[in-house]
Amino acid sequence: MGMGMGMVIVEICENNAMAAVELEERLEERFPEVAVMQYECLNLCGLCRMRPYALVNGERVFGKTVEDSFEAIASKIEDELKQFE
Repeated sequence: MGMGMGMVIVEICENNAMAAVELEERLEERFPEVAVMQYECLNLCGLCRMRPYALVNGERVFGKTVEDSFEAIASKIEDELKQFE
């Protein structure tokens, strides 16, 4: 692929369950073009308390469990990357 770093931005809140998943390592290993950014707060507290989630290029992606969320995030990244092919 190699179209440069950070074509897809994944943002996570450090208070959310996704922050504890080594999300950065797992995603960047699978998708070198992903940049994972961790913030103190993304101002989505209602969602943050209820579900593991991340923002993928600004869109909310979540599942019922951390693993569901990880798969949903990976799937969304694949969709985003297809737009650059």
